[in-house]
Amino acid sequence: MTAHTTVPPAESGESGESGDEQELKALYEQFGAAHMIPLWTQIDDLMPHRPTPRAVPYRWKWSELYPLAQRSGDLVPVGRGGERRAIALANPGLGGMPFATPTLWAAIQYLGPHEVAPEHRHTQNAFRFILEGEGVWTVVNGDPVAMRRGDFLLTPGWNFHGHQNVTNGPMACLDGLDIPMAHQNDTGFFEFGPDELTDTSTPERSRAERLWAHPGLQPVALLGRRPSSPIAAYRWEHTDRALTEQLALEDEGHPGTVEAGHAAVRFTNPTTGGDALPTIRADFHRLRGGTVTAAHQEVGSSVWQVFTGRGTAMIGGVEHGVEQGDVFVVPSWALFELRAEEQLDLFRFSDAPVFEALHQYRRASGTGVGA
Repeated sequence: MTAHTTVPPAESGESGESGDEQELKALYEQFGAAHMIPLWTQIDDLMPHRPTPRAVPYRWKWSELYPLAQRSGDLVPVGRGGERRAIALANPGLGGMPFATPTLWAAIQYLGPHEVAPEHRHTQNAFRFILEGEGVWTVVNGDPVAMRRGDFLLTPGWNFHGHQNVTNGPMACLDGLDIPMAHQNDTGFFEFGPDELTDTSTPERSRAERLWAHPGLQPVALLGRRPSSPIAAYRWEHTDRALTEQLALEDEGHPGTVEAGHAAVRFTNPTTGGDALPTIRADFHRLRGGTVTAAHQEVGSSVWQVFTGRGTAMIGGVEHGVEQGDVFVVPSWALFELRAEEQLDLFRFSDAPVFEALHQYRRASGTGVGA
């Protein structure tokens, strides 16, 4: 932030300054000494006419990310202290901070064959979206949860969690957390768990799924609102089926898609009907080949990962070709649209729940966008 404290040009006086100018200069010096800053020197920065994000649109190519993650698997052990082999994606506009946006942390986590990541817990809400690998289980509060390609898995804040790979192959996933918000607001806590995983079994379905992952049904014994979804894993087969049915219904002339050729689902908390995590919105999008979405802007930032397919992301007037595994950032109020060269499946997460709760969320599409 730049302080605009320039004193007007000199008009008179031995020092080249008028009496009023000398008094004003002295006043500014007194403000500085007292650690005070007058609003009139800052208003353009503090209250701009529209969002002026420091984060910039950026795309990370999977063809570069994955080899680097593999190499870190050869050189960097996973164990107590380092805890996770997670490589943060640092937005070039944020001055070297390990954040994808001012509110969202995104990383590629890599777990090698037969590796175990020890248990810990933290204030920050977290999830994993699985892009590569099978045969890995995350243990959340003692409940083993299978991790498979296309699955969206939750680790709500202050839940103990660790991971084990029981196969001869690696696993790579996108980790998303609200670390920047906790960091900026001084609200974070962290605690080590036991050195050994509390449960090393490998069930097909977690206990959380057996209780909660039944459409429209909740266990009567556990009714009540929860801040985060109790569903441990949102399985790819359900996501895929829902998207397929939306497009099929569109073909039959029935409503259900966001716009022509664009199906989307949101991962929700069955106890509230709201977002699966209190600070993070997650959804999944499928575009038919040839579809171009409506250009739009929204308050708050988002991170996208291409699951399958190829297309173009237009962000702030800059075109980014994207394909399987690529990750890209859409900053707050950046003009954004997607174009699908072939069927394009994308996972997305954003900070929208925070700004909706603060009554600061805004979205514009159609006529007038780009202003």
